Amino acid sequence: MSTRLAEKLEKIQQVLEALVEESARGIPIVVEGKKDVEALRQFGVAGSVICLKTGGKSLDGAFQEIEQTGATEVILLLDFDQRGREGTNRLKENLERAHIVPNMAFWQSLSSLLARDVQCVESISGYVETLKRKAM
Repeated sequence: MSTRLAEKLEKIQQVLEALVEESARGIPIVVEGKKDVEALRQFGVAGSVICLKTGGKSLDGAFQEIEQTGATEVILLLDFDQRGREGTNRLKENLERAHIVPNMAFWQSLSSLLARDVQCVESISGYVETLKRKAM
């Protein structure tokens, strides 16, 4: 595998490890769908994950669920496509108005590392596995 791909894999793994650590500290993670939740669990995220698209709830309904947790900070990790970017921005604005800190660092890091190759959170695990296979 090229040095560039090895470095990319290492950076992705570092971001995911930091995400697991933040989740363990009790910071909820907001994702779009159930498959995104499953993908995060595969990486070892054991903390609270709030899924936007369960039970037919809207973005506003998800915002209310976030407020009800009493969290002062949440990690936004919606998909990297246009719809995900729009949802992230809208949710970020609502959270800021409610004085809840929207942590976008993980989304920004992963988006810049994966944007050309991965459009959704659920696909990260498959992409990482592909990179690992290329390393052999």
